[in-house]
Amino acid sequence: MIFVTLGTQDKPFERLIKAVERQIELGNITEEVIVQSGCTKYQSDKMKVIQYMPIDEFNEYLKNASLIITHSGVGTIIQALEIGKTVIAAARKKEFGEHVSDHQQQLLENFSEGGYILPLTDFEKLNEVIEQAKNFSPNKFTSNNTNFIENTINEINNLLRKD
Repeated sequence: MIFVTLGTQDKPFERLIKAVERQIELGNITEEVIVQSGCTKYQSDKMKVIQYMPIDEFNEYLKNASLIITHSGVGTIIQALEIGKTVIAAARKKEFGEHVSDHQQQLLENFSEGGYILPLTDFEKLNEVIEQAKNFSPNKFTSNNTNFIENTINEINNLLRKD
């Protein structure tokens, strides 16, 4: 099963869901496809589209998926990487009214340059990226939260000592 998640942004991301459906129509995707579409209202007889789902259900689909296709949302990407999933991610773009800025492009570049994900930059080439995913082994993601918290505490302590 392929799990496609568009996040819960307040703007639609039809470009990605249409690209997935196109690959099903072409016969390039033969697995079951489950889509968490968020505010992207989309009907399909080729995929199971669920607008919003409880977190337990979301996590179950994430866990059972052979492949994750997602927007460049840092939370979804990290969650998928932490459980060892292969991720194809695409950035929402301001020019298409999919987000208020193009920050997801930077996230996409950073995660792909780190060897964590496969970037989808040309939606017409989704099948090629899916083929790459079959032999892709993502780098192990390690959270930097501990260092971040330690550095923040040190900075706060340094500021307090200055007074």
